[in-house]
Amino acid sequence: MSDEAVSRSTQAAAVVAKCPRCLKPPALCVCDEVVPFDNKVMLAILQHPQEQDRTLGSARLAALHFRNALFKVGLSWPSLTKVLGRDADPKRWAVLYLGSLKPEALEPGRDIVVTSGKGEPLPDQNAALRGIEGVILIDGTWSQAKAIWWRNAWMLKCRRVLLARARPSRYGKLRKEPRRDGLSTIEAAAMLMARLERNPKIEAALNTSFAHMLERYRAAQRGTDARSSRGGAD
Repeated sequence: MSDEAVSRSTQAAAVVAKCPRCLKPPALCVCDEVVPFDNKVMLAILQHPQEQDRTLGSARLAALHFRNALFKVGLSWPSLTKVLGRDADPKRWAVLYLGSLKPEALEPGRDIVVTSGKGEPLPDQNAALRGIEGVILIDGTWSQAKAIWWRNAWMLKCRRVLLARARPSRYGKLRKEPRRDGLSTIEAAAMLMARLERNPKIEAALNTSFAHMLERYRAAQRGTDARSSRGGAD
C-alpha cells in the first residue's frame, strides 16, 4: 500500500479542514500529543516542493517537536544565512548526509558518525560533534533529496553526519524506501537530535508521535475497506 492511496474518508476530512500546524486532516493529526522540547542545537528541515503534499509525510510533525526549529519548502538558497534569515557559519552546522555507512566504520556504542568529504569517519568523533550549532535535514524522496543537495553548494561546508539505524523504518509497507537503511524524516530527527542534545526522551517522543499517526492512518484505511466490502455485498 502506498501513502498515495488515501482513504476516501481521509480525503473528505481534508476538504473540510486541515490542522493549521501539521497540515494533516483531522483523522491523522496528533498535534495534541506534541510537547515541544527546548533544544540548544537548532533543527532546520528543508523540504522539496514536490514532497509537501504527501499524506504520510513526517517533516512538519518533526519540526513541531522543537522550539528551536525551522521548516522551509524550496529547492535552493544562496547560503545558510538566507535559509535562517540571520548570519550563520555553515562550518558550525551539520547536514544529514545522503551517503551510506559501512558497519565496520562504527565504534562500539556509536550510531552517529561524522565523515570527511570522501565518506571516511573522522578520527576524533567527539571533537567533530562538539560545537555544532544546528543540523539540516533534507526532506523528500531519494532523487528529490539529491536535487536539493546539489543545488546548495554551501552544504559542502557543513559537517557530514550519517546515522546507523538499528531497525527498519516504521513506515513498513505503507511507504517504500529506496534503500534498506532509509528512515523517515521524523525518525532521523529523533535519532540525531536525541544524541546531540543528550536527551533520550526526544527520540521516544518523536517516534511515539509518528507511530500514532501511522496507527490512525491504518485505522482509517481499515474503516474504508470495511465500508467498501459492505457496499459490494449490497
